[in-house]
Amino acid sequence: MTTTTPARGRRRAPSRMERAAGRAAAFQKPRVILALLLLLALTSVMLLDGYLRSEIGNDARVRDGAAYDKVPGRILDGGPLLTFDHGTATTQSVPDRTIVLTFDDGPTATWTPQVLKVLEENDVDATFFMVGSMISRYPGVVKSLVKQGNEVGIHTFTHVDLSYQSAARLQRELKQTQLALAGAAGVTTTLFRAPYSSQIDAVDNYSWPVYQEIGDLGYTSVFVDTDSDDWKKPGVSKIVRWATPKKNKGAIVLMHDAGGDRSQTISALGTYIKKMKAKGYTFTTVSGAQAMLNGNRSGVGRQSGSVGAGAGASAGAGIGGTGAAQAAQHQAAGATLYEGRALVYAVAVAEWVVPALSWFLLVVGIAVMGRFGMMLVLARRHHRQRNRGRGKGGRGGGRFSWGPAVTRPVSVIVPAYNEKECIANTLRSLAKSTHPIEIVVVDDGSDDNTSEIAESLGMPNVRVVRQENAGKPAALNNGVRTARHDIVVMMDGDTVFEPDAVHQLVQPFADPEIGAVAGNAKVGNRTTLIGAWQHIEYVMGFNLDRRMYDLLRCMPTIPGAIGAFRRDAVLGVGGMSEDTLAEDTDITIALHRAGWRVVYQEHARAWTEAPGSLRQLWSQRYRWSYGTMQALWKHRKSLTDKGPSGRFGRVGMPLVVLFQIVTPVFAPLIDVFTGYSMIFVDFRAALLAWLAVLAVQLVCAAYAFRLDREKYRYLAMLPLQQLAYRQMMYLVLIHSCVTALTGGRLRWQKLKRTGEVGTPAGAGR
Repeated sequence: MTTTTPARGRRRAPSRMERAAGRAAAFQKPRVILALLLLLALTSVMLLDGYLRSEIGNDARVRDGAAYDKVPGRILDGGPLLTFDHGTATTQSVPDRTIVLTFDDGPTATWTPQVLKVLEENDVDATFFMVGSMISRYPGVVKSLVKQGNEVGIHTFTHVDLSYQSAARLQRELKQTQLALAGAAGVTTTLFRAPYSSQIDAVDNYSWPVYQEIGDLGYTSVFVDTDSDDWKKPGVSKIVRWATPKKNKGAIVLMHDAGGDRSQTISALGTYIKKMKAKGYTFTTVSGAQAMLNGNRSGVGRQSGSVGAGAGASAGAGIGGTGAAQAAQHQAAGATLYEGRALVYAVAVAEWVVPALSWFLLVVGIAVMGRFGMMLVLARRHHRQRNRGRGKGGRGGGRFSWGPAVTRPVSVIVPAYNEKECIANTLRSLAKSTHPIEIVVVDDGSDDNTSEIAESLGMPNVRVVRQENAGKPAALNNGVRTARHDIVVMMDGDTVFEPDAVHQLVQPFADPEIGAVAGNAKVGNRTTLIGAWQHIEYVMGFNLDRRMYDLLRCMPTIPGAIGAFRRDAVLGVGGMSEDTLAEDTDITIALHRAGWRVVYQEHARAWTEAPGSLRQLWSQRYRWSYGTMQALWKHRKSLTDKGPSGRFGRVGMPLVVLFQIVTPVFAPLIDVFTGYSMIFVDFRAALLAWLAVLAVQLVCAAYAFRLDREKYRYLAMLPLQQLAYRQMMYLVLIHSCVTALTGGRLRWQKLKRTGEVGTPAGAGR
């Protein structure tokens, strides 16, 4: 029998979906790019944070005991201030009874402010040789330090031994630290102290060329006369004694305001200053000492013009209002200032984002593990409940039953659009049904003879209804309206039912509270790699989930491949809506809100043809993800629904949002964190953590396969699925989120079919 029915309420030229198609085509590619850029930005933030913490590019090598025969003797016997004038090296010593307090490795938010407080209380200025990565992390401390009248110098950006580094790395270490200073305090400096340096007589053949290059760039290299060795935590008295110069000589004294617990340094500092003042010593900065040596001239004489690359932006009086005491500092301007601010802002973002993401991902990880545990517990309970007494003649506590057997005829609706490859297999499988059915094929404007093929089979219980192309929801609604029975089974045009699938599917309708039933969809074309991955996903991700949602009474989706409904329930909620691209999720939530119960029938099995290429898979999952978001947004008021109808909003909506949207959106970051940790932190620990998570997933998957009586050999694909397929699904979801946030719409997307899924017996179990 053949009828032609126009789609109700549809305007043919152009349809809403057709209008949306043009807009979607224009925006789809930019959205993919935006999603990838978002992931790239977050990865960049992580890399920046790792660089700041010396997890990336860290070189812990420290040279010791090298020869020094190539270093001029007058340098080794000279003072701690090393400068170069047109390639000629000169050293200077601090005047007698003069102390230059220097602090290395800072700043920190804990110890540097305490050092500044002691200095201010004793009316003393000091010179701080700062690590660029620390400057960018604590810009406020640096700004306060400079404002107080102290002086800053460069201690490289990542605290590496420069004698091992290339010239390019040296330039980068200096420039990045200058940028950090410019962004933090608006200054640059010409003072430099190399990490792991001490007295000038320790310069060797490897470090001497480094100091020559640094000198040619306009920097003054600052060594030490006395080392407090406060990093050893020897006690306050020893720190004071070791920092005291001999025979009233002047000295550059080394202490630390970072690198560990500096409480002994703080305690010793005030005592040391008072002791040295009592002996008649004067405290100044490096620039102050140089001014004294140069006849109290303001600033460093050699710095009357521009200095070498990276050593400062301009010359002039010192910054901060103390003149000679800060003469090595210069006001940052132009590109240096703005690049420095950008660096500080970027670091601030990384400092906030990375820890926040770490904690968030920890919470997500705990939630995911909890979900796995809950799925296993509830799936086992569901299986035991629904299979109680099955195959045992009713022994063991009574056989599970929905109620009196449902034997009355039902209508099977097959929406079809260009399904010539599959429609014959679909209808032949229905012809073998053990349950009385009528089959309504709704041809949605096919142009490939789909309806002719259906009619040529000569099946007496098949009706073909033709309509203009209006989309799958309209086709299903047309089928529901023309159905002759009170129960309607909906399926896809490429799906093959097992002989008892319809009978099993409709048995739950013996319970008058049940309005819809979800069947067990199986991947038929699972012989390919992509098909095997989807097979694992269907068994573990879909069917295991449905068992859990069934017991929680908040089933979010009845699969389009196999589902059954009370006809009155469907019509009562307005039929299949065209408001979303996930009409199956939309109708399921609508039925929940109307007070109907939705259940999962694991024994009703159907075999569907999954996408056979990555492009088709992306297209399908993109539509599913975006459609699910649309449906959840459409039914957002279910969160406030009362009584049984609000159960989905109270339980199902949060679970779906958390585990189908939020968790997968952030899941790529877990992989990025894992890869980052393997490369830059601890490969073994990160690998073990990844393997532990994989083992948990493998246990869940194996249990799901056991419940569905599937062969375990496909689980060999699981590790590869985690490395490739899962990442693609994450990108699809991110793409969908970007589409939703930018207000885009998509059209119904027809996948290319091959018709390779035949009878269930040939589906390759």
